[in-house]
Amino acid sequence: MKLANLLVPLAALALIVAWLSISPPGILGKADALGYAVCHRLDERSFHLDDGQQSPLCARCSGMYLGATLGIVFQLFTAKRRAGLPHWTVWLLFGFFAAAFAVDGANSYFYLMKSVAPGRLEWIPTLYLPNNTLRLFTGTGVGLAMAAGIFPSFNQTAWRTWDDSPALTWRTLPGLLALALGMILLVLPEWDWVLYPAYIISAAGILLLLTMVYAMVWLMLMRQENTIESWSQLGIPLLAGLTVALLQITAIDIFRLWLTGTWGGFPLG
Repeated sequence: MKLANLLVPLAALALIVAWLSISPPGILGKADALGYAVCHRLDERSFHLDDGQQSPLCARCSGMYLGATLGIVFQLFTAKRRAGLPHWTVWLLFGFFAAAFAVDGANSYFYLMKSVAPGRLEWIPTLYLPNNTLRLFTGTGVGLAMAAGIFPSFNQTAWRTWDDSPALTWRTLPGLLALALGMILLVLPEWDWVLYPAYIISAAGILLLLTMVYAMVWLMLMRQENTIESWSQLGIPLLAGLTVALLQITAIDIFRLWLTGTWGGFPLG
């Protein structure tokens, strides 16, 4: 453990320096580099500031990571160390969100294929004209579902003592849904004062989720699951999770940059 306490911070520092050196300048440039590792970043499927600055994630992925971040923070305040998964009826609602995500995603993809090769792929069926409003709604729904699974799983893995009651219930869910709807309605007009923090929060959400997942893996590999008693004891596991998350992001960034030669969306031409 003493060796890990030394090596993990050094590895984290090395990865942070490496990623900062290859990513575009500025805080929005760093956000772009985070989104670049998980999203196609197509311009026409993204939000834009008044100066044309594209969001680091497409509308669907923006909703997903904004929703996931909102869900994690909401449960952190309302559920604390509760580690039970939601009731199956709550999962039915999240299943509906996932189905809407899949249908809208497939329709959007088919529409894209038809636009890339006009006249040759007209036989591909599409249900409706895709739009960023639906992308944001469906992405947010899946993000909330991700948070509903990851937060209690993290609590089950980390804490020595935890409450096995559900972290998200029908009593608290309406409040989360209301916050999510408010977030969506603020983002859709594309006001700069909303989009700027949304850009940063959505990109940070990628790091948040990956860090939590890899921290759980670290705790299990180190046989430290259910040994944590305070947040201060989570420092090394979370830093280890962040290190692996940045390693994954940096590797994907380098490969994609080599493949496409651009920090923008995948070239379709």
